Amino acid sequence: MATFGDIGLAAGVNILSALVFLIAFAILRLQPFNDRVYFPKWYLKGLRSNPAQSGVFVSKFVNLDWRAYIRFLNWVPDALKMPEPELIDHAGLDSAVYLRIYLLGLKIFVPMTLLAWAILVPVNWTNNTLAISQATDNVQYSDIDKLSISNIPHGSQRFWTHIVMAYAFTFWTCYTLLKEYETVAEMRLNFLASAKRRPDQFTVLVRNVPPDQDESVTECVEHFFLVNHPEHYLTHQVVINANKLAKLVKEKKSKQNWLDYYQLKYSRNPSQRPTKKTGFLGLCGDKVDAINYQTTEIERLSKEIAEERERVKTDPNCIMPAAFVSFKTRWGAAVCAQTQQTRNPTLWLTEWASEPRDVYWDNLAIPYVSLTIRRLIIAVAFFFLTFFFMIPVTIVQSLANIEGIERRVPFLKPVIETPFIKSLIQGVLPGIALKIFLIVLPTILMIMSKFEGFLSISALERRSALRYYTFNFVNVFLVSVIAGTAFEQLDSFLHQSANDIGPTIGVAIPMKATFFITYIMVDGWAGVAGEILRLKPLIIFHLKNFFLVKTEKDREAAMDPGSIGFDTGEPQIQLYFLLGLVYAVVTPVFLPFILVFFALAYVVFRHQIINVYNQEYESAGAFWPDVHGRIIFALVFSQFVLMGLMSTKGAAASTPFLIALPVLTFFFHRFCKGRYEPAFVKYPLQEAMIKDTLERAREPGLNLKGYLQYAYVHPVFKNDEDDEDDDLHGKIDESITIIPTKRQSRRNTPVPSKISSESSADVVPEKDS
Repeated sequence: MATFGDIGLAAGVNILSALVFLIAFAILRLQPFNDRVYFPKWYLKGLRSNPAQSGVFVSKFVNLDWRAYIRFLNWVPDALKMPEPELIDHAGLDSAVYLRIYLLGLKIFVPMTLLAWAILVPVNWTNNTLAISQATDNVQYSDIDKLSISNIPHGSQRFWTHIVMAYAFTFWTCYTLLKEYETVAEMRLNFLASAKRRPDQFTVLVRNVPPDQDESVTECVEHFFLVNHPEHYLTHQVVINANKLAKLVKEKKSKQNWLDYYQLKYSRNPSQRPTKKTGFLGLCGDKVDAINYQTTEIERLSKEIAEERERVKTDPNCIMPAAFVSFKTRWGAAVCAQTQQTRNPTLWLTEWASEPRDVYWDNLAIPYVSLTIRRLIIAVAFFFLTFFFMIPVTIVQSLANIEGIERRVPFLKPVIETPFIKSLIQGVLPGIALKIFLIVLPTILMIMSKFEGFLSISALERRSALRYYTFNFVNVFLVSVIAGTAFEQLDSFLHQSANDIGPTIGVAIPMKATFFITYIMVDGWAGVAGEILRLKPLIIFHLKNFFLVKTEKDREAAMDPGSIGFDTGEPQIQLYFLLGLVYAVVTPVFLPFILVFFALAYVVFRHQIINVYNQEYESAGAFWPDVHGRIIFALVFSQFVLMGLMSTKGAAASTPFLIALPVLTFFFHRFCKGRYEPAFVKYPLQEAMIKDTLERAREPGLNLKGYLQYAYVHPVFKNDEDDEDDDLHGKIDESITIIPTKRQSRRNTPVPSKISSESSADVVPEKDS
């Protein structure tokens, strides 16, 4: 069992680690040659120049101003100075709303901590229940557990204190969530109202376009929207399956980078030609001249790219039954995106198009009919992933049990019993081991989300975040509690009847707070401090800078600003919300460790968002309903945990008083969902009309069609360096979207079609007979 000494040692190790990271960062960020690592966002905005370009030779690499080292901690107040409106303008609403999750944690848990330590800690401490249980039932405990609800006697009237505090914590959490939801919803609507013109404001993604033997996909789309949205339809861009072409272009770019590297290497040492092996990862195979090999590969890929590009432009099978349809007004796009288009709800499916940089182009080529099957496959795969991951988590829990280790490896007992080693094993090792096991998980979950077929990067990250949170809840929380309890109370379980195991678990569950305290210190203290140091991007940047960089453009490409990483960051935050809410009443000693995490993370990530991260997309805070929903789930789960504990502690009579809490919380969630969630999934027509009216007044001559016509062309056609045509977009439009129609009847098209204007313009609709 972890004691105050073990937790103290773990806290010392992690605080020291965090301080080392923070001090190293504060010094490294001052050095001119690291400037692009710690301030890449300003370089991307063109607002910062390299300080290493001027001054004496040494000053290009090392900051010689001694005054800067006196002020080396100025980054903390600097990170807090920027007002939120300026932060939104600088980094986007997504970044600002993400930071509000940390602020929300502080708003919820600071009053909880003060109240719990003032009331619950004295109530728990002034009992001797655990001492009696150890003498009679051999239940293991430490001084930390005496601060928990486990130390309250069976059937004591003191449990009413915990019930009252549960009500207070629930009401405070709901009030804070309500005010935050209202604030974020208002921020989103204001952001959308004041945002600059973007293609996604006028564009809808249409999927499952029905096949027509007489018309091409592009003709079907054009005629459908000319008929059903005649006053607002403007233009469209069909979805093209260019995934193979994109892979070839990506492969060629990689080969070109290697060629540049080998040429640079040869220029530095002309006496020796660089060589490489042609096998797997360059580890096996024939040894060849690296420059000649890469040149040959690039020539081969260039030929394949040209052939594939020509195939994409001429093969009708490359055109998917989907299109990005743009409208003359935001109002017209909002009506189309938020309504059913035909009597068959499975055809002509419309949804808001993501902004162009948010589109995940690879998944646009997935047939709509296969999505359900794909998601079923991934659901089954995720179940087995979660189930089999219980094994390493159980092993991690065994590491926290000294007696279990000594039984398995008795020859290590003299070493393990050393006070420092024992404290290190119980206070630090479990958190580190669990963190290591979780490293590869985000990559696996993102691959799963991509296979499911989500169409935007933001949707992929939100789906991965949901699965990551579910995984954390099952494996990191539930399995850790159950497995850890079983290991720690094994002797007690073996000598008790089956009827007594439930109450024993009820006593032991609060004791697992010590394991989660160590996990938070490793992941939430040292881990967050390590995030600001950016050790991996720092090393990679200098390796690229030394081996590959030849021009200023190369140096800019070597920067890796990264992004928030919503798919991993938000679930981790939600785990801390879950732990804090579960243990707020049960083990109040847990709460200060949560507060340190939220305060440190807020400062660190505010600095990173201002100076480092370059967000890949802007969803205008669309993820907030997920954040709200997961906190509500954590709150309800904590209430059920408390009810379960009360039943094992002889306070079953309190159940009617506690059952009201999840009921009230559920109806509170329903109210918030109905009142605020529409702001995150729909665009009010009134707001759209206001925006359109103002734009027409300010820019009456705006060429909106020219602005939107090629906004959603596949990036491989925009950035292909081998494009031999001066006007690629126009060529795509002529060879792919303009296909002669064979359809005989145009009576449903009220205006001329650009494709077959002669036939459609002269059609007179038949009168009803």
